Amino acid sequence: MRATLDEQCVITASDQFWQQMLSMNLDTLPTADQFCVGSGHILGAVDLSGVWRGRIEVRLAPGLATCATAAMLMLPEDAVAEADTLDAIKEIANMIAGVIKSSLPRPCSMAVPQSAVEPRGYCSPPRTPDTLSVAFRHSAGDLLVRIWEQEYVV
Repeated sequence: MRATLDEQCVITASDQFWQQMLSMNLDTLPTADQFCVGSGHILGAVDLSGVWRGRIEVRLAPGLATCATAAMLMLPEDAVAEADTLDAIKEIANMIAGVIKSSLPRPCSMAVPQSAVEPRGYCSPPRTPDTLSVAFRHSAGDLLVRIWEQEYVV
């Protein structure tokens, strides 16, 4: 990763959202290599452009996605619809990406977040020079925050 981001930046951004907004505590996994979710997990993503170009993704196990959505909407978990979850995951991706964006070179702007139910499972790939992944665990399921630097303009 050529931008000056590290795991602590991602942990801080994640904690800021989960603890301050939802009063939920997630534990950081020792390595992102331990992160795997099956089909039906939820993906939220925000593309960034400007001096730094890339994507920030959040991938949540379905149980954690439902739990977070219920907390955000102040609903019982059994009242959460898929559309609610997809909207909530967009907001989660947007909030975490916004905090991370503050550490990126300027100018840098964020696109509108996207979300989807993923039809295939996903396991965190090995770290490469253009990615940074941090995995988290909660009793309701796991979360991965992945920053993928697509291009760096000098």
